[in-house]
Formats: sequence, structure tokens, C-alpha cells
Amino acid sequence: MLRLLILGTLLMIAQVSTPKCGETSTSPSAPDSPSPSGPNVLSISVNGGPTNDSLNQPFASVTICVPGTSNCQIIGGLLVDTGSVGVRILASAVTLPLPGQTGAGGAPIGECLAFIDGSVIWGPVVTADIRLGGEQASSAPIQLIGGDGFTSAPAGCSSQGELQLTQSDFGSNGVLGVGMFPQDCGLGCTFTGSSNPGGYYTCPTASTCQITAQPVARQVANPVSLFAADNNGVVLQLPAAQTGGQATMTGLLIFGIGTQSNNRLGAAKILTVDSRQNLTTTFNGQSYRRSFLDSGSNGIFFLDSTTTGLPGCRNSVGFYCPPTVRALSATHTGVNGASSTVAFNAGNVDQKNLAFSVFGEATGSQLGTFDWGLPFFYGRTVFMAIQGAATPGGTGPYWAY
Repeated sequence: MLRLLILGTLLMIAQVSTPKCGETSTSPSAPDSPSPSGPNVLSISVNGGPTNDSLNQPFASVTICVPGTSNCQIIGGLLVDTGSVGVRILASAVTLPLPGQTGAGGAPIGECLAFIDGSVIWGPVVTADIRLGGEQASSAPIQLIGGDGFTSAPAGCSSQGELQLTQSDFGSNGVLGVGMFPQDCGLGCTFTGSSNPGGYYTCPTASTCQITAQPVARQVANPVSLFAADNNGVVLQLPAAQTGGQATMTGLLIFGIGTQSNNRLGAAKILTVDSRQNLTTTFNGQSYRRSFLDSGSNGIFFLDSTTTGLPGCRNSVGFYCPPTVRALSATHTGVNGASSTVAFNAGNVDQKNLAFSVFGEATGSQLGTFDWGLPFFYGRTVFMAIQGAATPGGTGPYWAY
């Protein structure tokens, strides 16, 4: 049975960028092809992951260091996720003495992060220098998942979903979240009282954790936003997937937009998003305003089988399994009115060769939203601008491809 993965954090708070004049196209224009090398380039791989059972999940290695020192460790098998923000690593994978954040009375700071697939992660916030390719985010707040004193979550956290604290739970060694926002929560988590969404806790003891206000500068951060340069967004570039699946795939995560010769927008079409990172998808005569691009989701998830006529899988729960490949089409429309028609396929996930980790026809059921997971990224160069960052295509956040 395949692991159903639909990441995308629930805690993001953002502002809408200024809309631009609309334009429409039946197919996206091809942007300039980025160079495969440079200090702002990180190699990524779509493979079985640390547990050797992953489908359509991109992984990368990250170097973390004790701040200001050469005491460093390479952590592999981190899921590259455009739907969340921040570096989050299994505590069991880290051997460095990273300094932990503390709050009132010197109590450790913990974080609870819920994803839209119903999973929740919990663990302390620590500080590290993060190296990605030739770039560095110095003294960045990151999260360790689980670990000493954080093996069980407070009720207000665990009640939000299924707690994921181990490699077998998560299918990876953690997450490299390079989403659209500089921090994982924003202003909401700086408030006290009922207006605080409950992301951060002070923990005098494991059983006495309480929700706390967390200043923006101390929140788990998008490492790209902390780079000295190439810090206004990312480019995700993957080759086209072979029809019917393939064993592995290698691609690139390129930092910056319009900052180097290898990350120019070229003719890519810009689609701005709303305050929750959503654009609009129109499919089968219906508009879905909760629509997003998410490399952390391992399929394209939409509607349900009774609405689309696509039967659900017998073994791969959450996916569709039509007897033959179905060619489908939808239209993306940004807040700025720009639109692009996207062709995609639905295939039989149950019949895929289990040796494959790449399956471009993977689609599944997700009521109320349209989640364009990793199969959307195959064969494309996709740009993602960070909120508030200046780029040659305007101020982020936006997608472009």
C-alpha cells in the first residue's frame, strides 16, 4: 500500500501582492532553462526515500552546523516541500549540540505544526547554521521532531491530527520547507490569548506545556529568506516523467529569481496567489479557489470518484485507479487574472510497478481543494516567489511557469 502524502501547512499567514493585468494562454510558455550548476543550486532526487517506499517525493541533503562553528552534520533524506516553511529534522538523526530556544523562566520552546493531510509534528525549536548548496542561512530557527522531553505532545497539539515523530511515520528524515512565506506562522503567533493559533509552546516540563507568543524573528524560518543573496524565491526544475513510471529522477532546486543567469524568469507566466497561497483551478466546469502547487504532495488530488467518474483504488487508499490512463485538463488562474491550461493524466496507481518511485499519472481524492502535487512539476521549471520579496516579475508571493 502506498503512503498518501498531502503536505501544506495550516499555520501560514500572509498578505496578497498587488494584482497585475490578466492574460490567458492555452499552454504555459517555456522559461529559460536554468544551468545545472552554481552556488545557488541544490540537487534533489525523487526516489524511495529513507524508508524505500516513497512515491513522488523529492529529497535533498542539508548541512546543519552549530552556529558560528565548523561543527557540522549532513542530513540526507529531507522532503523538499513548497507547501510548508522551515527546516524540520528528526531529533534522532541529529548528533550536534544545537542550542535550544527558551522562553519564560528558561523553559524550552516547542512547536506544533499541523498539515492538511491530518498529520502533526511536535518538537523543540533550536538554532543552527543551514547550508544549502553554496548558500548559508546563519543562526536560523529550525525544529527537531520528537527527541528528549518531546516524545508526546500536549493535548492542544495532538488533538489536531495523527502525531508523526519517527522515520517510519514520516517516510523521511524531516522536511526542507521552502514555501512562499519567510516564517512558518507570522504575526498570528506573536499574539497572546485566543487569537494565537497555538503553534508555539513553552515547556517547563513535558506535561506542563502552554501556548506562548513567539516573535517573528524566533519563528522557524524559510532558510532561503535568510540567505545573504538569492533570497527572493526558489526554482524547482524536474524532467518529464516516463509514462507508466520510472525508478528514480534527479532534478534541481535553484535559489533566487532573476538574481543569477541560471534563475531568470524568461517567458514564464506569473500567477499571483491570495493570502493563503491559493490560486484558482477550474476543472470539469467547477472552480476551486483553494488550489495550490505543492511539491510535498505525492499526487494531484481533487474532487472524489463519484463526481469525476474515476474509480478509487482497491489497495492504494486515497488514489484513483481508472482501468486505463485518462487524459484530463484544468485551468489555473492567478489573483492577477493570468491563466494557463494544464494537461494531466489519471492512471492506475495499484497497477504501477512497485519498483517505481516516479509516477506522473498519480491522482487522488481530496474534497474541497485542488492540490497540484509533484506530478505537476514533472517536465516543468516552476518559480515560486517569497512573500514581500522583490523580483523581476514583481513582488511575491506568486507562482510562475
